[in-house]
Amino acid sequence: MASQRILRVQNLLRSEISTIFQRRLKDPRVTMVTITEVDADPDLKHARVFISVYGGADAEAETLAGLRSAAGFIRRELMKVLHLRPMPALEFELDDTLGRAAHTLDLLDQVTHEQENIEPGSGAGEGADSEQ
Repeated sequence: MASQRILRVQNLLRSEISTIFQRRLKDPRVTMVTITEVDADPDLKHARVFISVYGGADAEAETLAGLRSAAGFIRRELMKVLHLRPMPALEFELDDTLGRAAHTLDLLDQVTHEQENIEPGSGAGEGADSEQ
């Protein structure tokens, strides 16, 4: 479990990186991005920034390329605002949580639909001793 300090730093990083995206980052590849989570190492040398991108796989790849090329700029901007020592190196990764959740919901809908289509008395779910 992360310490209170690490949790506060992660929240600060998420907030400040979002501000940089909105106000200072001019890369046209980086649009419609949401930071879902920041996971910083306990020694604060590295931080993984999980993002969600609106659009398809092309938009995701393009946005990741833009963010990875702008990582140094974003880190320098963070140094101006946050006085952390050391300032973590940033790694940007896609957050696939929404995709996994959508897939799980699809599977649940499929199971529900299949159960609704099973006719009563077809033998499904009945025990072997039901004729007594």
